[in-house]
Amino acid sequence: MIIKSQRVKRALVTALADEEMIKIMNCVMNQSKSFIDITRENSDIPHTTAFRKIKWLLNEGLLIVDKIVITPAGKKFSLYHSTLKTISVKYENNEMIVEAEQNYDIAKKWVGRFFSLD
Repeated sequence: MIIKSQRVKRALVTALADEEMIKIMNCVMNQSKSFIDITRENSDIPHTTAFRKIKWLLNEGLLIVDKIVITPAGKKFSLYHSTLKTISVKYENNEMIVEAEQNYDIAKKWVGRFFSLD
C-alpha cells in the first residue's frame, strides 16, 4: 500500500533513520515480545532509551500492544508487535513515495479476536 498521510510518512522515515528503532521493530516483527525481551535482545540499547522509543513507535502506530499479561504475582506487562512487515521509500521528482506492507500475522490475529467476541 502507498502511504498518503504526510504524518505517517514522516514517522516512517524518522523510524528508518534511527538505528535503535530499526532494531526494536526488527525484534518484534515476527513474534510479540515484552519490554524485557526487547532489551535483552538489544542489550546495546539503554533501558530508558528503549522505553522512550517503544512509546514513540506505539504513538505513531508502528508498534501495537498485542497482549497484556498479568503474572501470578499480580504484575502486568505488555507484549509488543510490529504493524508493518516491509517499508520502502523512494524520492522522485520532488516527491517522497513511501510504500509499506502490513504485518498480516498480527492483522489476522486481531481480526480473529474481534470476530470471536460474543
